[in-house]
Amino acid sequence: MSIPAFGLGTFRLQGQVVIDSVSTALELGYRVIDTAQIYENEAEVGHAIAASGIAREDLFITSKIWVANFAKDRLIDSLRESLHKLQTDYLDLTLIHWPSPQDQVSVEEFMGALLEARDLGLTRQIGVSNFTVDLMKQAITAVGAQNIATNQIELHPYLQNRQVVEFAQSQGIQITSYMTLAYGEVLKDPVIMQIADRLQATPAQVTLAWALQLGHGVIPSSTKRANLAGNLKASAITLSDADMALIASLDRGYRLTSPKGLAPTWD
Repeated sequence: MSIPAFGLGTFRLQGQVVIDSVSTALELGYRVIDTAQIYENEAEVGHAIAASGIAREDLFITSKIWVANFAKDRLIDSLRESLHKLQTDYLDLTLIHWPSPQDQVSVEEFMGALLEARDLGLTRQIGVSNFTVDLMKQAITAVGAQNIATNQIELHPYLQNRQVVEFAQSQGIQITSYMTLAYGEVLKDPVIMQIADRLQATPAQVTLAWALQLGHGVIPSSTKRANLAGNLKASAITLSDADMALIASLDRGYRLTSPKGLAPTWD
């Protein structure tokens, strides 16, 4: 099984805002929706999906297990709660959202529970998020690389995370990029703006096309119909080797997300 390359993220969107974003995206042709327990919007996402009338088998729904639910006696129950909120019998992909703080729950325990959830039919694929090379190695030891579909990480032109990417790819684990647009900061970058101008594209489309061309999945979010529609067109853009090299040169290890108490020791 594989993960679709292009989806809709819902981080920081709640209430009617997330309902409208998901509804508009589905209307425009999005079929991949990414949420998480800690976003506190699974019920609203489920409402929007149900109201769309789109057949469940035509959708790819991802959610993420929060750290409070990692223990073996809690993970599967929490996933069932997520399914209830999302109004579905299964997820297409379930991720461990962050490493367990201070290793309160071992990687072996929560990955084992996640694999059990898959065996029970509650999710079709499993994976991780915000995992370093060392944590990926522990997860591979626990369940095997063939059972880890993706590592979802912060990745954008200013933080290209090459060590993590190279190790994941060597193990056949796909990378999913979040914050691909770096909260809009890379959209003002002169290099990206110049490429966009030459290709008659938007800086967002160029940035998303760059990540897609590297083989990564992307899950940009937006509340604006024009941006949602524009982002979708990134899949049709092909960047030259020279363009890719220019964007590669923008890497400066600029990390936007590193919550205290949650973040591991980054590579």
